[in-house]
Amino acid sequence: YQRRVHGDLFAQRMVVKTELCSFSGRRIYPGHGMKFIRTDCKSFWFGDKKAKCLFHQKRSPRLLCWTQIYRRLHKKGAVTELKKKRARKTTFQIQRGYTGVSLDFIKQKRAMKPEAKTAARDAALREIKERKQKQKAHAQAVRQASHGPAKNAPKQQKRGGPAKTFQSL
Repeated sequence: YQRRVHGDLFAQRMVVKTELCSFSGRRIYPGHGMKFIRTDCKSFWFGDKKAKCLFHQKRSPRLLCWTQIYRRLHKKGAVTELKKKRARKTTFQIQRGYTGVSLDFIKQKRAMKPEAKTAARDAALREIKERKQKQKAHAQAVRQASHGPAKNAPKQQKRGGPAKTFQSL
């Protein structure tokens, strides 16, 4: 309401406590809407029967174009947002060694040419293969020494005597 004091017009506004609709996001003024309290004691305000029914049908307000949530998600309406100046992240790299590898070794690896890298990798792979072959040969030698000389034992013969023949009556 408005009040005139000493010839000046002062607009005084009544403070009205409004609720927000839990489904649509619209304002609910006093004397309007309905409150629903679920069995887990969570309360919901609905502005109208349409919002209440859709809530109980478990419809998602994000998919209904008239709800505030949909409008906010899809950037509808004249919402002017102040764009904050993003502070540029100043990235600086600190090069340091870590456990087992020194900084000099890392720099040396980075400076290597691709041909040198492939040659070093091939040499390392060859060394690993040779080491595995030596281990395999050593294991076979140990196995043969523990079992003794291999004997060519005949395969187990079938049990029983000569084959039986049946006579027909």
